[in-house]
Amino acid sequence: MKAAVWYGEKDIRIEERELKTLKDNEVTVRVAWAGICGSDLHEYQEGPVFVPTKEKDVLTGEIAPLIMGHEFAGTIEKVGANVTKFKVGDRVAINPTLTHGNKPEDVDAYDGFSFIGLHGDGGFTTFANAPENNVYILPETMTLEDGALVEPTAVAVQAVKEGNLRFGDTVAIFGAGPIGLLTAIAAKAAGASKIIVLDLSETRLAKAQELGATHVINSGEVNAIEAIRAIVPDGVDVAFEVAGVAPTFKQAIDATRARGTMVIVSIFARPIEWNPIHLTNTGVKITSSIAYTPTSFQQTVDLMGTGQLKPQGIITSRIQLDDIVEKGFEALTNDKSQAKILVELSGEK
Repeated sequence: MKAAVWYGEKDIRIEERELKTLKDNEVTVRVAWAGICGSDLHEYQEGPVFVPTKEKDVLTGEIAPLIMGHEFAGTIEKVGANVTKFKVGDRVAINPTLTHGNKPEDVDAYDGFSFIGLHGDGGFTTFANAPENNVYILPETMTLEDGALVEPTAVAVQAVKEGNLRFGDTVAIFGAGPIGLLTAIAAKAAGASKIIVLDLSETRLAKAQELGATHVINSGEVNAIEAIRAIVPDGVDVAFEVAGVAPTFKQAIDATRARGTMVIVSIFARPIEWNPIHLTNTGVKITSSIAYTPTSFQQTVDLMGTGQLKPQGIITSRIQLDDIVEKGFEALTNDKSQAKILVELSGEK
C-alpha cells in the first residue's frame, strides 16, 4: 500500500509499505481522511522530535523510518480475534495516544505516552492498525472528514479543561495556527466572554476572527501586553501559549492576571532561556497539556456530534497523498493562509 514515510528532517517519501500483521486486540481501519498536525510539521522541519531513531519505542516497538499521520478516521476493514466492541463497517476516529495504562487518567493522563503516527506507523496510508481501546465510533451526524478533526480538537478541549476555564472568563491565545484556532473554538464553546488571539500573520488573525475570536492583535505591530491590558486591564483569566517560542512564552505569563493560569499547549522543539522568578513575581500559575484523556477524546466526539464544537472552519486545503510534501508540509511551512490540511485517502464521507 502507498504511504508517506518519515526518514528524517525534510525527508518524507511516498513509497509502498506492507501493513503489519493484525494483533488480536487491534482493528484494521481503511483510512478515509488524515490531517497534517503541527507536530508532524516539527518532525519535517527539524526532526526527530518524537520519532524514535536510535532505539525502538517502548510502547510501539517501532523505529524510523515509519508511516506518519496521527489525525485520522475511516471505516473498520477487519477486526482482531479478541475485539468485541467493533465490527467491520463501523465508522471510527482513532485516538493515537498509547500509554502503559497502569494509572487512572485523573492521576496521570499520560502514564508514559507514544503516538500512533509519530512513534509507530500511522494513518498517511491506505490501511492502519489500531488497538481496540484507541477506537471511537463516530455518530451519524459526523462525516469521516469530521472524524479526522477529532484528535486536534481534543487537544484544544483538554487545554481548556487544564486552564479551568469558566463561563465569562477572559482568554488570550498566543499563536493562530491550527491548535490556536481550535483553542479559540473550544474556549468559545466553554463560555469565554473575551477571546483575544495574537499572531504575526494578518491572514491567520482574520481566520481567528472568523472562528470566534472577539479581539485579534498583530503582536509584530503593537506591544502585545499593552494591547491585551487595554482590553482586560487586570490581565486575562487564562492564557494559552500555542506558538512554542520564548517571546510568546513570556508574554503569555505577562498577559495573565495574578492567580490566573497560563497553559502551555505548544511543542517547544528547542530549549528556551527563562527565569522562574517571572512566576514568583506575578502570582501566575502555569500548567501544560500535550494531548488529552480518553474522556476528553470521547467528549470531543460527542460535542462535535451535537454541533456544540464546530472545528470544520479550520480546513483550508484537501490534498492527495502523492502531494503531501509539496502541497502539505511545504505549504504549511511557507503559506500562512494554510491552517488545517487534510489528506484524502479513500475519500469516503
